Amino acid sequence: MGIVLALWGGALLASIRDPRLVGYPFLILMGCALPAFLAGFVEDLTKRVTPRERLIATMISALLAVYLLNAKIVRIDLPWPDAALAIPLVSPIITTLAVAGLANAVNIIDGFNGLASMVAMMMFVSLAYVSFQVGDTLILTVAFAMVGAILGFFIWNFPAGHIFLGDGGAYFIGFMLAECGILLVLRNPQVSAWYPVLMVIYPIFETLFSIYRRRVLKGVPAGYPDGVHLHTLIYKRLMRWAVGSKDARHRLRRNSMTSPYLWMLSLLAVLPATLFWNNKIILLCFVAVFIVSYVWLYWRIVRFQSPRWMIVKK
Repeated sequence: MGIVLALWGGALLASIRDPRLVGYPFLILMGCALPAFLAGFVEDLTKRVTPRERLIATMISALLAVYLLNAKIVRIDLPWPDAALAIPLVSPIITTLAVAGLANAVNIIDGFNGLASMVAMMMFVSLAYVSFQVGDTLILTVAFAMVGAILGFFIWNFPAGHIFLGDGGAYFIGFMLAECGILLVLRNPQVSAWYPVLMVIYPIFETLFSIYRRRVLKGVPAGYPDGVHLHTLIYKRLMRWAVGSKDARHRLRRNSMTSPYLWMLSLLAVLPATLFWNNKIILLCFVAVFIVSYVWLYWRIVRFQSPRWMIVKK
């Protein structure tokens, strides 16, 4: 709630300073985000909103942004997919699925103190940098507002875990990340469509890999909960100094020390995306490098063969 209120304050201030180019679009974007946020927030309070209902609410938010802001995925910088996106209704459908997928992906990685919030801040800083390079004031304003709002949350969440994002916060951040990436590419042809893909590849691939692990390897529904996400494995198998301790102080420290591993993993994608935002070939190469690195790291940890440099000992 604090993050959303901070963004509304930023949007209102922007509407006073520059209503036409920044303020009104910012306010409209915030209005579009309400269904996604409210579905998660009500779930946090009542525990009665199913994952399917949250996804549907996020899809409604995405469709509102398509209708009110024309926020659509219209190119992937590949011939055949771009031709398919030119077909009526294909672009809105793909956009809706992509936005809902990223919002859900941010919710999936929100498992440890400071994890989702720091990863999101790095991504919004990247969006701010690229939008500054191309002179997109709207995305620059929204991105910096998100960084400030999340930072205010982060100092209370990490390392002590005094407050938490909840589903409402995670879905809201994921929605805003998706919309900023879509609008930046849509409004600026010089930005490669693969820039936002590489930037958010960590939560997206975490989700896709989880679906593969559940559906193919385990034969259970994709939404079935499990405890073998990469961040959970790092928590259970790399924090050696806290294994077996039931002391609350040790559990808290173990929780907080898990997140920096994933910050570095995400940075391996966010940094090259930021540096090569207009070079499709390099971006594609780094997407492949990240996927290979993720699978290799997961395979090593799940087989109790973690790289020595990752192991924290007493």
